[in-house]
Amino acid sequence: MTEPGRLVLAATPMGEIGDASQRLRDALGAADVIAAEDTRRTRSLAKALGVEITGRVVSFYDHVEAARIPALLAEIADGRTVLLVTDAGMPSVSDPGYRLVAACAERDLPVTCLPGPSAVTTALALSALPVERFCFDGFAPRKQGARREWLGTLRTEPRACVFFEAPHRLADCLADAVAVLGPDRRAAVCRELTKTYEEVVRGTLGELAAWAADGARGEITVVLAGAAPVSLDPADLVDEVEARVAAGIRLKDACADLAAETGAPRRALYDAVLAARRADAPGWPGGMRESPGRRMIGT
Repeated sequence: MTEPGRLVLAATPMGEIGDASQRLRDALGAADVIAAEDTRRTRSLAKALGVEITGRVVSFYDHVEAARIPALLAEIADGRTVLLVTDAGMPSVSDPGYRLVAACAERDLPVTCLPGPSAVTTALALSALPVERFCFDGFAPRKQGARREWLGTLRTEPRACVFFEAPHRLADCLADAVAVLGPDRRAAVCRELTKTYEEVVRGTLGELAAWAADGARGEITVVLAGAAPVSLDPADLVDEVEARVAAGIRLKDACADLAAETGAPRRALYDAVLAARRADAPGWPGGMRESPGRRMIGT
């Protein structure tokens, strides 16, 4: 019985050719099959590294990924080594790869990884933000409605969040972040990491939105600071509830959502909002509670 080969995931340089590891050089020269996001860029990389590719090179990008998997699995099952590389950084991280890895795992075919450059960890290190805990959200949603909804999930997220953004959408994305998260949340925009024109701009969301309004170029990675700890005192959460109500969410739903996010008691939070409304409305007698026949706006 033929011993299976293996799938090798290999991180490639994001821009600085010197970041290529010796293991990547060896793998490019020894692999039986190289599955590449862009075959031309992979051949150019090998040439720049002084490596002669002896194996077969096949394309492996988003639109052909599913169709290529059966043949690659057959190569591995027959004892050959398949090297998977993307244009830059680590395969499977917002790049093709995870479907092939999952298919190998399902069939008990060996998979290994050659670690190396990653825009995610590089941006985290350069951000000058607390990043002991972080989440990675891939690319920000393209459409404003979906983008604002996604940003809303980060209002109380205590971990730093890393995401990618296209340069022509960066200004709109940061403007939406200001609208949803406020102008004072800190962040860092990392541009062209490891390349000649590398730039890291740090500041508040308000400052970064103003900077990006004139346009930006290159590969963009954004690091957003985690949210400050939220008080569990319902009275301190009233403004956040009212902000959500103003955005179109029913009062009871806003209270339930925020209670789930913060751990504050839902009923106590609802009562705190009603109490604050009564205090702000002279026409409401002190101590008066909402009656079944009188529904307050936004409930």
